[in-house]
Amino acid sequence: MWLFLVFVGIPLLEIGLFIQVGGVIGLWPTLLIVLATAFLGAWLVREQGTREMANIKRSFNELRNPAEPLAHGAMILVAGTLLVTPGFFTDFVGFSLLVPPVRRAAFNWIKSRTTVAEFEASRREYHYHSERDGVVTDIDYEDVTADNDRNPPNSNGNSGWTKH
Repeated sequence: MWLFLVFVGIPLLEIGLFIQVGGVIGLWPTLLIVLATAFLGAWLVREQGTREMANIKRSFNELRNPAEPLAHGAMILVAGTLLVTPGFFTDFVGFSLLVPPVRRAAFNWIKSRTTVAEFEASRREYHYHSERDGVVTDIDYEDVTADNDRNPPNSNGNSGWTKH
């Protein structure tokens, strides 16, 4: 039910705000504000998104829990979506999500209502063992090249995988 209210309520709110603001400052200044906030928002999302991607990489490299940088990245993505959507309310929410203390507060609010069962990070080292080490790998396989040699693809361009 709340999702229905969001999808109906927000557009109605935006329409009402457009009518009110347009009535006070006029059509062209209203449209100019909508375009300006979209361009400014896109630029800010690009800047902050690039910075947050570096934080995500750093958390993985340092084997830290990446939940917070990932959440910040998701909120920046949502902010970008809201900022390119025409409207004053969506712009307000989008610009709010670009303020790091607001994102931190939102993350802490979500974190307080979420339970993480387990998180573990480790560096894995992969080793190749040859027969000299006493390790033998037994692999079952089927040679499919012999079938292709006996049954070449049709000259009409079919690969042989389709019904005739």
